[in-house]
Amino acid sequence: MENAIAAPAWVESLGSEYLESFIKDGGAAIKFAVGHEEDTQGLDAALYDQSRKSGCLFARINAVDTRVYMPQDIFFAIARQVDWRYLARRMIVRLAEIREYDTAGIDPNAPGNIYSAIGAVNGLEAVSVVQPLRVEIQERIFKNRRMARDFRVAMSQLCQFEEADAGDYGGELLLDWLTGRNTRISNVRHFFIRTPVNRTTARHFLESALYWIQYAGYTGTVILLDNSRVTLSSRPADGSRFYSRPMVMDHYELLRELIDSADRLTGTLVVVAASLDFLDDNSQSRGFGIYEALMTRVMNDVRAKNQVNPMASLVRLS
Repeated sequence: MENAIAAPAWVESLGSEYLESFIKDGGAAIKFAVGHEEDTQGLDAALYDQSRKSGCLFARINAVDTRVYMPQDIFFAIARQVDWRYLARRMIVRLAEIREYDTAGIDPNAPGNIYSAIGAVNGLEAVSVVQPLRVEIQERIFKNRRMARDFRVAMSQLCQFEEADAGDYGGELLLDWLTGRNTRISNVRHFFIRTPVNRTTARHFLESALYWIQYAGYTGTVILLDNSRVTLSSRPADGSRFYSRPMVMDHYELLRELIDSADRLTGTLVVVAASLDFLDDNSQSRGFGIYEALMTRVMNDVRAKNQVNPMASLVRLS
């Protein structure tokens, strides 16, 4: 095997070179890490710790549990790991700061009405805070064209639902729609949402969600996508998920699309963890050789004999 780097050392480099600067400033990068199963075992924990240290939201996707060739399933897998109410409350606090309210000591994660908390700190009734912040929600969220229309409608609604007292929260249907628990558009049509999250629209919702996560206060988003199951050549005896060659091709096309649209993934680092089989360039295999458009985007053109470049698109873990 060629020169390799230990997972913790590589992740530390990602933190200093990407998360602390490039991702924080809104950039995006797609990285591939390949190795034996024992080489990649520490990657999850290292990325999680580095994400917390850098103030990023961390999400895991595993090809065993998620159909990684379906864009909407990728979106739903991420969405189910996002605390959407917490993001809404963080945004409300941010809007209050824009309106020059005092927000010192307010914890968006604390129980209770967030508008009442802002009012209490400023010596005001909650109703006196709600109306000015509704204007900010309209201007800075509902009219924010960095997000797809139906997504920004949903985020505006989630912020407004935080006006309710405990037990009266009315946003569950929106949360079910966002996370794929109930995808029927008829359930959210009364919120003036018209577009389902499907294969055609999922990319726009994902781009909007990644923008929203950073806009609401996180440094960015780190996504670990374990696709080692994709290159498995024989069907598992336990009956778990198996990918046919057309599915593998669709997955590789999705990865290629992510790479080509990286400039639209606000504040995002995607790490694809793969087995060594991923590097098989034989067109009859299940490695990236069956989809040349992906292979040419991630393979290293120049390789040092005795040194690993941790900033390369693809690294080998040891």
